[in-house]
Amino acid sequence: MSTTAVNTMASLPTPFKFKLPQEASIFLVLLGIGLLFEGLGWYVTGQSFLFNLDRLQIIILQMAVIGIIAIGVNLVIITSGIDLSSGSVVAAAAVVSASLAQVSDFPRAVFPALTDLPIIWPVLAGAITGLVIGLLNGSLIAYTAIPPFIATLGTMVAARGFAKWFTGGMPVSMLTDDFAWIGSGANPVIIFLVLAVLFHVVLRHTRFGKFTYAIGANRQAAIVSGINVNRHLIWIYTIAGLLAGIAGTVTAARAISGQSGMGVMYELDAIAAVVIGGTSLVGGKGRITGTVIGVLILGVMTSGFTFIRIDAYYQEMVKGAIIVAAVIADQYRNKNKR
Repeated sequence: MSTTAVNTMASLPTPFKFKLPQEASIFLVLLGIGLLFEGLGWYVTGQSFLFNLDRLQIIILQMAVIGIIAIGVNLVIITSGIDLSSGSVVAAAAVVSASLAQVSDFPRAVFPALTDLPIIWPVLAGAITGLVIGLLNGSLIAYTAIPPFIATLGTMVAARGFAKWFTGGMPVSMLTDDFAWIGSGANPVIIFLVLAVLFHVVLRHTRFGKFTYAIGANRQAAIVSGINVNRHLIWIYTIAGLLAGIAGTVTAARAISGQSGMGVMYELDAIAAVVIGGTSLVGGKGRITGTVIGVLILGVMTSGFTFIRIDAYYQEMVKGAIIVAAVIADQYRNKNKR
C-alpha cells in the first residue's frame, strides 16, 4: 500500500462510539431493579412499590448506616485492601457512645458519674472508638505485613468481644433525648450524604485521593514515586474505622439503645454495596458516586424482597449471588482491559 493511501486512511474520521459512564450504567441497573419490583408488587400485593414515598423514605433511612460504613470500605478497597471489622466496630462504638448518653436518674447507668452529658461527648466517644480500632487495623497491615483479610478478621472478633465485655451482655438503655435526636427523622441520611459529598471531593480533587488510587493501581510504582505507602494505609484504615464509629453512634441513636449485637453482617453489606457500585477488588478504581448507587441498589432489593413477601433466607442467598456476580463482572472488565 502506498504512503499516500496510508495517510488518506489515517486522516479518515474514526467512527463515533458512545459509552455510558459507569455510574450511569449502575443507575440503570438500579432503575431496572426498581421497575422489576414495581411489576412484582402489583402482581403479588396489588400495591405500588416505587411510587410510595413513605416506602422510599424507609429504604433510604435503613441504608444510611450501611452507606456511612461503605464510604470507608470504598477507600480501603481502592487500595486493594479489605475491612471485615466494620460491623463489630459499629457495635463497639454504639455501646461506648450510648454509655455516655444515659440519663442521670437511671439506676443502672454504666458510668453513674458521666450521665446527662452534652451531646458532643458521646458522639466523640463513638467516633474515637472507631478511630482507635481503625488505627490498629492500619498499623497491623502497614508494619507487620499481615494481609488485610487476617488483620481485620482479628479485630472483628476482638471488637465484638469488647462490646460484649463492656455491656456484660446487657443493652445500654435510657438515653437522653438529645442523643436520640441524631438518629431521628432524616438526620442519618443527611449525615450519610454530607460524608459522601466530602469524600467524593477528597478522592477526586486532592492529593490524598490521588495517592489512594496510585497505591491500589500499583503499590510498587507508588513507593518508587515517593508515596509513603505505609503511612497512607494507616490513614485509610483509620478513616474507615472512624466512619464505622460514626455509623455505630447513629445506630445507637436510632435504636435509643446500645447493644453488643448491633452491626452483625454490616461489613458484608458494605462490601457488597461497594462492589455493586463498580469499585474494583483488585484496587485502583472506584468512586463514591458508584458506592452511593450501590447502597441504594442493596436497599431497594432488601425492601423489595420483603414487599413481595420473600423469606429473609432467600434474600441472603440472592445477596450472596449478587456479590459473586459483581466480582465476576469486575474480573471480566479487568481482563478485557489487558
